[in-house]
Amino acid sequence: MGEENNNPVIIVVKKKNGHGGHHGGAWKVAYADFVTAMMALFIVLWIVGQSKEVKQAISGYFKDPGVFTSGSAGGILPDAQKPMPLPPPPVEVEVEVDKRVSEMEELKAEAAKISGTIAQTPEFSRFADKIKVTVTDEGLRIDLVEESEGLFFDIGKAHIKSETVKLLQVIAKAHLSPLKNSIIIEGYTDARPYANAGYSNWDLSADRANSARKVLEEGGLRKDQILEVRGFADRKLMVPDKPFDYSNRRVSILLPLINTPGKTPKPEAQLQAPGQPPAGGPAANLDIDIETTVKSGPS
Repeated sequence: MGEENNNPVIIVVKKKNGHGGHHGGAWKVAYADFVTAMMALFIVLWIVGQSKEVKQAISGYFKDPGVFTSGSAGGILPDAQKPMPLPPPPVEVEVEVDKRVSEMEELKAEAAKISGTIAQTPEFSRFADKIKVTVTDEGLRIDLVEESEGLFFDIGKAHIKSETVKLLQVIAKAHLSPLKNSIIIEGYTDARPYANAGYSNWDLSADRANSARKVLEEGGLRKDQILEVRGFADRKLMVPDKPFDYSNRRVSILLPLINTPGKTPKPEAQLQAPGQPPAGGPAANLDIDIETTVKSGPS
């Protein structure tokens, strides 16, 4: 009998790691549904933003696709690549523009009549070169421009000369009162300081404008035609580089355009009580050149 083998028997068991089970593809289906929904949403938004013609064409395609596929090699809608025409301007805007143009033409015709009245009337002819009648974006403006001797007003005073009274009354009755426009009267002076400490260029410019108002109303203006009376002193010079020039002294009669929405001129200096410059106005802090010859009163 052979020798008995006493060595222990070792059994090795190897465990094979198999692959996990299939994870499934449910998320892919959900993602595909989401992408499809988003695409449909963008298509709807695109259609909503299209013109009426494009919407009708798309609607027609879904009703009868054969019309679009027969005899056509492409899928582009007719005239789809042409730029869309701009919408016509609102009718209200066109009407306002037409009214404004028509009114300016009427004011230009009236300006020519006023100039003709001044030039053809012997007692007014000497004023012809000193009365500027113009039509601007503001409206009809009549400027009575002074000269060194005091053509329209007494020098340094708000008193209107008799010839000027007649002139303003003729203009008021024959030319201004028939118009529907309101009237704004403005007074201006040159930069010469007033000698009287209790009376300034602000007072003089406002008082002259107010004197012109009284004469115009006496000449036949409607009671509600005067809208504003303004005094600007030397704050709006006609000749800015010559502040002491006589032509800076003037009274302006302005008829603002009626058909100008939102552009009614705003007063920069209202009529003030004598001796009281406008609130916040620069007159109180005005530095006066000592070397300037101070006259008895600016005109």
